[in-house]
Amino acid sequence: MAASPAGAAPDARRTTEDWWRTSIIDMSPGVIRYRGYPIQDLIRERVSLAQMIWLLTRGDLPTPGQAGLLEAALMAAVDHGPQAPSIAIARMAATCGVGLNSAMASAVNVLGDVHGGAGEQAVELYQDIAARIDAGAGEDRAVQEGLDAFVAVHGKVVAGFGHRFHPVDPRSAPLLALVDEAAAAGEVDGRFARIGRAVEARLSAAKGKPIPMNIDGATAVIYAELGFAAPLARGLFCLSRSVGVLAHAWEQTAQDVRIKGPIPRQYQPTYDGPPPREVPVQG
Repeated sequence: MAASPAGAAPDARRTTEDWWRTSIIDMSPGVIRYRGYPIQDLIRERVSLAQMIWLLTRGDLPTPGQAGLLEAALMAAVDHGPQAPSIAIARMAATCGVGLNSAMASAVNVLGDVHGGAGEQAVELYQDIAARIDAGAGEDRAVQEGLDAFVAVHGKVVAGFGHRFHPVDPRSAPLLALVDEAAAAGEVDGRFARIGRAVEARLSAAKGKPIPMNIDGATAVIYAELGFAAPLARGLFCLSRSVGVLAHAWEQTAQDVRIKGPIPRQYQPTYDGPPPREVPVQG
């Protein structure tokens, strides 16, 4: 927008129209275009939700192979049962009489650095190792230095590896197999799958026992292979987990239970405060 001459009042109409600027959607009465594509054409061509997620976040439609990998990553992480805090919170919120949107918002709001952010951190780790390799470090050195740098920032738990519930996460191997197929077909490079496996091998060797890649590490391989920025990995996980959150919140509303807390009511949390005591006399 051209600057107004000195002393002249700005064009109020242009100022209003340019209040928000977006390249995502072009909308006017009777017209909806996403990144230039008319919505009616996207509907007619049966463009999938995964393709739309790519289109809106990346700027254009993915290839079928890219869309398939993204779909698999999103599908694989939809739910992990009420032992996952996000799912439990959705169900507890539903017993408090809130609507589905509030139950879902309550759940998504706890997807932080520890529960929900592991995929983003794993992408950052993989990309850091890749950058070290590109700078001339050998793979072994790059993996070790990348892990050292990660632990220095985040602590000893390496995001994307090991699992508090599964000895071996059943979702990881099938996802990595899809990456291998896509790499063989030229849809992705395959370097981040190699890096992820190298990290797994290094961690297992250091611990003297298997430290398998988990769902966050496997989906991080996919998001890195597909070129997503690391912060988008967390956003994509939020989209994925919202499916399970919705299903559990909806199921809980049908069970007609009121005010269900995180532990059965016959159990009491451990109290470790002062023993019973008298209130001192005031004044």
